[in-house]
Amino acid sequence: MFTVASLPRLHAQQAPRLGSGQARTARDGVYTSAQAQRGEAVYQMQCVACHGASLAGEIGPPLAGQSFLGDWDRQPLADLFDKILNTMPADKAGTLTRPEVADAVAYILQANQFPAGSVNLDAGEAALRQISLPPAATGASADAVTANMSFPAVGSLSQVMRGILFPSSNVLFDVQAQDPGARPKPGARAEATTTSARYGDVYDAWRVVDAAAIAIAEVGPLLMTPGRRCENGKPVPVDRADWQQYVRGLVEVGRAAYRASQTRNQAAVSEVTNQISDACANCHRVYRDRATLAMRCTQP
Repeated sequence: MFTVASLPRLHAQQAPRLGSGQARTARDGVYTSAQAQRGEAVYQMQCVACHGASLAGEIGPPLAGQSFLGDWDRQPLADLFDKILNTMPADKAGTLTRPEVADAVAYILQANQFPAGSVNLDAGEAALRQISLPPAATGASADAVTANMSFPAVGSLSQVMRGILFPSSNVLFDVQAQDPGARPKPGARAEATTTSARYGDVYDAWRVVDAAAIAIAEVGPLLMTPGRRCENGKPVPVDRADWQQYVRGLVEVGRAAYRASQTRNQAAVSEVTNQISDACANCHRVYRDRATLAMRCTQP
């Protein structure tokens, strides 16, 4: 959906993919009560200041209840585990051991009223990939508010691409060449005078990658906004099945990029950028790469 710059597509040093099928859910007793008790101690020492005594959220988001389950439902437990392992606690990320994280996740499962079992939650990646959080209950009132609230399009499709998708995708493509973990700490170039240089390093580099992936994952409603027009004045083909398919594909790779970013692994993010390139190219071939500007946003 946007022009992919002449950045290399890397296939060397890619992170291996694990099977995505989940054999169990958190309802199947995947931790023990003793493990959850150890996890509570970890939580009280490392997590309570941000997430609250009842896991309802304070500075940080809630770790219990429908809000939490809605964010993580249908995802493998490995994704939650990796987020905690690599990005928490916020002020000293990466200091928890895998057994400590497994215990903390067990406590989170207990707090969400998932039953305990007879075997500890395994801290191994492969085992965690085989367990998912079950679907969360939907909130009818929230759905009704969303249905009654809409906003008219302001920018053209090209402007949305240039403002959101182009810069966000290139942040991710840049990971192919440079490990975010090796970049200078925020504020290291305080003497910079231009706006972009001054504010470009405000956040930790991995958080910038997180934000770029989220921007792609969240762009679906913008690409499906009724009344939005292309640069040539033609309406964005939101009613066409193939357009809808391309938008879903882009959103899915954005979500995949965010999951990869949470691992804080350069190779994992580099692998996903190939999928982003493909998702964009699939749509470009049909709607953008036309003989003239006037023919864009129309099928051949």
